[in-house]
Amino acid sequence: MSIRDAAFRSIDGTHTAFAEFDGLAVLVVNVASECGFTRQYAGLERLYDNYRDRGFTVLGFPCNQFGGHEPGSAKEIAEFCSVRFGVTFPLFEKIEVNGTSRHVLFDELADAQDDSGKAGDVEWNFEKFLVSSGGEVVGRFRTAVEPDDPALVAAIEAALPD
Repeated sequence: MSIRDAAFRSIDGTHTAFAEFDGLAVLVVNVASECGFTRQYAGLERLYDNYRDRGFTVLGFPCNQFGGHEPGSAKEIAEFCSVRFGVTFPLFEKIEVNGTSRHVLFDELADAQDDSGKAGDVEWNFEKFLVSSGGEVVGRFRTAVEPDDPALVAAIEAALPD
């Protein structure tokens, strides 16, 4: 399977496929509303604002697998993100990123290595995966890497379409 084949539902329930983002550099992030890292929504929105006109998007996938930090419904999550952080980048229905019910998208992403060479399960909320405009995973950034981290920003700039 290719990452392009992954399908999911947007936060409003609309069917979407990763292929709809072909040609864009994409930052896939597992997000949560009640986590100590929830403040990263603001930085992710800034990245989206700064680079979307250059062929970039952020895709937020709520997940409740880490500390029960995403207990809300799709409607509650959408409202929280919009009101609290002004999120305008695409959000999707809650999924699982690890385990036997792991979404197929994260099956593919889990094979990506971080800067220390470690691949495998997502370790916590707000882990980030950078996918090139050609559909290849070109970077994995763990939770502690803030959206404005120079290494992440440089990777995004390198992944932008020509």
